This record gives sequence, structure tokens and C-alpha cells, in this order.
Amino acid sequence: MAKPTLKAVLLSPQRPLGDHPLLVAGSSLGTSSVLWNETAFLLGKDFDVVAWDLPGHGVSPAATETFDVGALADSVVDLVDSIAPGESFHYAGVSLGGAVGLQLAIKHGERLKSLSILCSGAKLGTPEGWLERAETVRSQGTPVMIQQSAERWFPPGFMDREPERSSRLLHALRDADRFSYAFCCEALAGYDVRAELAGISVPTQAVAGALDGVAPPSLAQEIADAITAGGGTASAVTLGGVAHLAPAEAPAHVAELLRNLLTWSESRGAAT
Repeated sequence: MAKPTLKAVLLSPQRPLGDHPLLVAGSSLGTSSVLWNETAFLLGKDFDVVAWDLPGHGVSPAATETFDVGALADSVVDLVDSIAPGESFHYAGVSLGGAVGLQLAIKHGERLKSLSILCSGAKLGTPEGWLERAETVRSQGTPVMIQQSAERWFPPGFMDREPERSSRLLHALRDADRFSYAFCCEALAGYDVRAELAGISVPTQAVAGALDGVAPPSLAQEIADAITAGGGTASAVTLGGVAHLAPAEAPAHVAELLRNLLTWSESRGAAT
């Protein structure tokens, strides 16, 4: 199984990397680094924020063969090593980007300083549902998903309140490579790390949107409970009025949660 090539966008101010803690951000299926723009702006003074794009999304090249979520996690490590060789980093990811975060903690936990899983879970949807979506998009293209995605992604009234922000996200979906999108769906069809959560030792927060029908708050609680039961440190938070794309819907609240987690993790590391 292939390890896809990933590219990233620097969302914090241009400056030499290394003077500020590094936050690597992953986006959800059908979006791109634009999902993180507002949240990164609020964090950029104190953290270097680098957002990577899924294969065939944003700046990442299209995939040419199948991959799984674990391979995406391996590719994220390769990406970090290309910009900050061997460095530890904080990670935050939404939906599929959050699934990659859990795989990072399971496979590469020694590289992580903290982990924030947003609008995601240890298992998402059903294999049948993902495989059906893969076939639909492979044959008809990503624009066929725009209406359904808008309904899943945003809470009622958001597109009217934030037309520019929602439009940028839906354009990212329209522009995504159909075959890469389908490969991502197939990766999600085979994704289930519920049995491995107890082995995660990275300080973790699981953030859910109260209105998220894709990854409801119960999935965030499941992550936190399993990690805590295994002896790790984890918490679950539910954001009121938020659906599936928390960094775009509630950037100030997400930035505050991340700042608290990252600052605490940095001070914890300095004390050891």
C-alpha cells in the first residue's frame, strides 16, 4: 500500500521555524488548509502553524493508488521531517485529519507533544457508506457532493452569516481530485482504531460540535474515556452551535482550546 505525498501551507507569519512551538494541522475530507485560516491567524503570534492537505486537495498532489489512514500518518511525519527534521510537534486535525492524528499517536507517539482531535472519532461512518461514496465521486466528480457536504458541514444559518468562509470551503471540495477523494473514502472504510486508543499516552483533547451528525459528541467522549482508562491524559469538549468544521465555525473558541492545550503541554515538557 502506497504512502502518499503531502504538501503543506504555512499559516503563521513568515519567520525562521524553531523559535516557536510547531502546530501541524490536518483538514477534513473535501476541504483544504483554508479550514484553518481564521484559527491559525489567532494562534500565529505564538505558534508556527503548518496545515497539510489531503492527497488531491489544496496543494497536495493527487494520489495514484490506494492508501490507508496509517499511511497518511506516516506521510505527515515525512512532511514534518522535511521542514523540521526529527522535531516533536503538536497536532490538531478535523474529521479525516483527526483520524490521522489518532494514528499518529498510535504509531508515532514519541513525535507528538499534544493531540487535538476535532469533529472526529476512532471510527467514522460505515464501510459500506464510504465505499458507496467513493464510487459515486469516482464516477461523477466531487461537485456531486457539494449540497450534501454543505448540509453536513455547517449549522443552520452559517452559510448566510459567513458566505465568504463557507464559499471558500465548498470551492475546495469542488476543486479536489475525484480519484484522490475516492481513495480517502476507501481509507475511511477500513479505519477503526477503537481497540488501540488505550495505548495513547500523548496529552489529548477531543472536541465535538453539538450539531455534528457525522462525529457526534459521543465519539469525542469515547476517545477521552478510552485514553484515560489506559492511563493517559485526555478530555472531551462539546462546542454549542457547531457542526462538523469547528475551526471555521468557531475559530476563537478552537484557538482558545488549542492555546490552553499547547501552553500546558509546553510547560509540562519544560518541567521534565
